[in-house]
Amino acid sequence: MYRAWVGTWKPHRPRGPVMAQFTGPGPKYSIPGTTGYLKHDPTKKQAPAYSFSGAKPPVKEGCSPGPCYYVEPSVTKTGKYVAPGYVMSGRPKVTVEVTPGPGDYFLEKSKKHIYKCAPAHSMSFRPNMASVDITPGPGDYTIPRVLGPNTAYTTASPCYSMRWRTKFGLFEEDLCKTPGPAAYRKTELDVYKPRAPKYTMRTQNKPIGDKTVKPGPADYCIGKVTLTKPQAPAITFGIRHSKYTAPLILDS
Repeated sequence: MYRAWVGTWKPHRPRGPVMAQFTGPGPKYSIPGTTGYLKHDPTKKQAPAYSFSGAKPPVKEGCSPGPCYYVEPSVTKTGKYVAPGYVMSGRPKVTVEVTPGPGDYFLEKSKKHIYKCAPAHSMSFRPNMASVDITPGPGDYTIPRVLGPNTAYTTASPCYSMRWRTKFGLFEEDLCKTPGPAAYRKTELDVYKPRAPKYTMRTQNKPIGDKTVKPGPADYCIGKVTLTKPQAPAITFGIRHSKYTAPLILDS
């Protein structure tokens, strides 16, 4: 039996399933935390976090040289400060500028700037020609043609052209597209007739024989006959008269 009315609502059987009547998985799903920086809830703002580091290592012993260096009293925290001093050195080189003297001026030329003078003519070199603008002449323009086709601003008259003679419809037209006599290859006579003898030309054949090098006439020395004779023939110079002729004796 249904209970009594509760205000304006009367308990009744639900028309469809109500999720609250069914048991859920419970606290199986955990919500990300909002503390720390690991696995922080991405939908929440993260506050600044501070970390604790380990202890610092012990301080090493000092490596300064100690009071073994002497610091000059003139060295301060802002730099070196010393009283002004004077030094002795050689005389510096003085550069003398060459200025014009009274004789370098021409007073005669100043009259035309102070007093009025008559116009005078002078002779000088020919001045350079002033730059003249190079303008195009009549020959630089191309007048459009008025004859023939493709005229610029006039109406072109009908034109006729001459072309070569066509073979369409003439007796020279090849309707069958058949090959002519010159399209066939000429057959050699040796194919269907006895072949005639042929001769070939070769290089000159070398004779077969002894291939040793033989001495020629220039290889022999006729003058060397010491192998068969004691001495080779030699020519000497002698006197004209005979050695048996008596000498000429003149009485003193």
